[in-house]
Formats: sequence, C-alpha cells, structure tokens
Amino acid sequence: MHILITGGSGFLGASLARELLKKPLIRIEGRYPAPLSTLFLTDLHKIPDDLAAESRVIPFIGDLNELITSKTLPLNKIDAVIHLSAAVSAECEANLDLGLQSNLLVSLNLLQAIRHQSQRPVFVFPSSVAVYGASPGHSLPSKISDIDQPTPQSSYGIQKLMVEQLVADFSRKGFIHGRNIRLMTVSIRPGKPNGAASSFLSGMLREPLAGQNSVVPVPPETRVALSSLDKTLEGLFCALESPSLIWGAPTAVNLPALSTTVGEMAEALQELAGKEVANLLQWKVDPQVHAIVSSWPSQFSHLRASQLGLNPDSSVEDLIRTYVMRHPQAVSCSIRK
Repeated sequence: MHILITGGSGFLGASLARELLKKPLIRIEGRYPAPLSTLFLTDLHKIPDDLAAESRVIPFIGDLNELITSKTLPLNKIDAVIHLSAAVSAECEANLDLGLQSNLLVSLNLLQAIRHQSQRPVFVFPSSVAVYGASPGHSLPSKISDIDQPTPQSSYGIQKLMVEQLVADFSRKGFIHGRNIRLMTVSIRPGKPNGAASSFLSGMLREPLAGQNSVVPVPPETRVALSSLDKTLEGLFCALESPSLIWGAPTAVNLPALSTTVGEMAEALQELAGKEVANLLQWKVDPQVHAIVSSWPSQFSHLRASQLGLNPDSSVEDLIRTYVMRHPQAVSCSIRK
C-alpha cells in the first residue's frame, strides 16, 4: 500500500501521517486490507523528525508544482492521495495570485498527472466550510445540508469549490475515486498561529492556557463551527477507507460540527481555567477577519456524515480537556475536572 500526503509537514498532514503509520492494515476502495508499505510526504518545509526517522516515510521537499512537472513524485505507485497542501484563507484574500497558484492550479496539475497513470487511486480532497457564504441581499439557511448550494464569499472558498468540482468530474470520468470532504475549523491546534482567518479559534484557548495574551478579532456573539483533531482525522480516515458504494456521490460531505459562539468559548475557558486566565483575552474586532469568519456557516445538518458513522464533538470543555491532556507542557495553569 502506497499513500501520498501533500502538505505532509503541516499540523494536519503530520498528524494524519502518524496515525496512518500506526495502522496495521489499511483498506482502500474495498480491496483486501494491506499494510502501509510507503508513505510519501510532500511539503515546502522539512518534515518532523519523528516522521523522518520512519523507514516507510519518503519525503519530497519543494514546490509541489515543480515536483509534479519534473515527474519527481512516483505517482504510478500511488494507491491513495490525501491532498492537504494549500494556502490558507487570509493569505488567499490578501494575495489572489498565491491562492490561485497554491490552491487551484497545483490541484489541477496533480489531478492531471494522476489521470495519466495506470492506477486509479482514491483521491481525498479536504475542502472547507468556506465554500458557503451569504451573498449580498441573501442569508444562509439556519442549518446547512450537504445539498445546499455553495456560494463562497472569499477567494479561498471559491478556490476550494473549484477544486471540489474538478475532483468530482475526474471521478465521474473514471480517473480517480474522488472523496470531497468539507472540514470544520480544527480547535485546539498546538503550536504557533498560522495565516488563516480562523487561527484565533485555537489561539484564544491555547495562548491563555499557556499564560499568554490572545487577541479575539470578532465579537463574542459570532457563531462558529469547530471540530477536534480526533474528529477531523476520523473523517479523513472515513473518506480514505470507505468504498465508493458506501461513500456515495463524489459531491462533498460536510463533516459534523460543534456549533458554538466565540463568547461561549471564552466562558468555557473561564469555567475550566479560571477568571484570571480568561482575562488574558483581548477583544479587538478586526473588520476584515470578522467579515470572513462571519460569512461562514456555523450550523449543519450532516446527514451523509451521520450515515457514515461520523459524529460531532460534544462541547468546548471537552476540546480544552483533550488539549491539556495531550500537551501538558504547553499549559501553565490548572484545569478544573
């Protein structure tokens, strides 16, 4: 079994790689379960040391488009691709050319290269709830379902939707087994903030837990859709291992979401870590970030995900407790049980 993860040095890519390496057997498109032979990881940055030490991991460091056009990647051996490589939301809004190159053109080139291989791999494309948005003069439904029409209101969302359509068409043509899956904002991410507009949804919990101030750039009543790392990985594995007859149409599946407000997140932080920790939050509305985040849906009817056995996280408190348990070295306060 040979699997490729693009963006393999990132938080989600590296986390997925570690979980794949733990699995004794992997089933792809209903085939007989087989052990993972090779895990190819691509990224602009070096992969984490623990993954580099794994004998089954082969890293390819460099621009993904160049790796594709130079035929450096051994795509003829690939049983499955998880295409995580992407520029994030705020970056794409600030730099259209970066988003078009990193999100749309590279994805098209990767699909085209795979199309001409003898093998038909499973192709998992993690999309985003940013494909939804309220167009001027209209409002979003109270709950978004898998069949609601996407109307993205950001460059990032538009680029994600365009790649979704490419994956669906390449799947329809029989070139790949396409799996479009829309991820919620993952919270709490460890480490440093990234350039995503949603980055504060981890930072407003992570930084105070470490005794640091954190700026919250949206009003407390802003409603958001969250998912833990565990639930996100569960969804990615479901997309990877579900046969086409079970997965269904190549149109996107919305992952289950924990719907909450930013104010409720702050309340959960205070409930578990105390008022002194919660007071490290600094509420300073950034109109651009607020406009992007508030355009995304926050409540979902996730019928297809439920039929696949996927369920949302139960509470913000559980997100915090899980983070503290897994990253005790990053927490400088005590947490109420």
